[in-house]
Amino acid sequence: MNNVFILIIIGAIGLLFFSGIRIVRPTHRGLIERFGKYNRFANPGFHWIIPGIDLMYQVNITEKMINAEPQEIITNDNLNAKVDAQVYFKITNDEESVKNSQYNVNNIEYQIVNLARTTLRNIIGTMTLKSANSERGKINKELHGTLLDETRSWGIQIIRTELKEIDPPKDVQETMNKIVKAENEKIAAVDYATAAETKADGEKRAEIRRAEGVKQGQILRAEGEAQAIALVNEAAEKYFIGNAQILRKIQALETSLKDNSKIVVPAGSDLVNVLGDMAGIIPIRDKPDTKYAPV
Repeated sequence: MNNVFILIIIGAIGLLFFSGIRIVRPTHRGLIERFGKYNRFANPGFHWIIPGIDLMYQVNITEKMINAEPQEIITNDNLNAKVDAQVYFKITNDEESVKNSQYNVNNIEYQIVNLARTTLRNIIGTMTLKSANSERGKINKELHGTLLDETRSWGIQIIRTELKEIDPPKDVQETMNKIVKAENEKIAAVDYATAAETKADGEKRAEIRRAEGVKQGQILRAEGEAQAIALVNEAAEKYFIGNAQILRKIQALETSLKDNSKIVVPAGSDLVNVLGDMAGIIPIRDKPDTKYAPV
């Protein structure tokens, strides 16, 4: 009987011990309360609490992203813009920050979403739709700064904020698309005209270069011919003087006669006299008219 009682006590103690074991992961921190009052802080590792007396609440300290949910915001130019944003935050891992995140604010994610939505309405409500679209960086910066200030006592760190979209009403979007399309077509037309003008100018310059090349070639040929004539004249004046010039003519005649060509030479020319002198030929005189000769 005593042995059974001892076994029951040992079993109860073992059950009590194992039921009080708590393991905290590196991604969490623990807050241990005793009788509803904060007792101690639990870092990652093995912990034991008194079952039924102590309670441990584990808090995730990794970075989280929450969506601020799309909302309609009236801009300064009275247009309804659909705005959506995301907030990235995490609970700081020190004891005081973890305590603040659990004891200073209720449902921290819900609070961040509503604070972000309210801040966006305040910021974008003072801007036109065009400026809101073109100044997203400014909106992100202001939203981030406001959230940092407002959540300072919550034990969290606002890492960054991002605007997902700022969409105008459908009819305004269609009008803007038409304007952008017309502007793009205008730019394309100007670019095409500029390219065509550039091409025409290039062809014109090429044609001018070709004409200048032809002209220069003709000038060079003419200059060459003029120089050749000048050289021939200079050689004739220098080497073919007096009978030497006639000899040159005879040589030209001899070259022509090789091909049985007929040459008509004027009767009184120097060439006839030279031929006669060299060959012993007396030039043929005109016969006298004997029709009326004296008897």
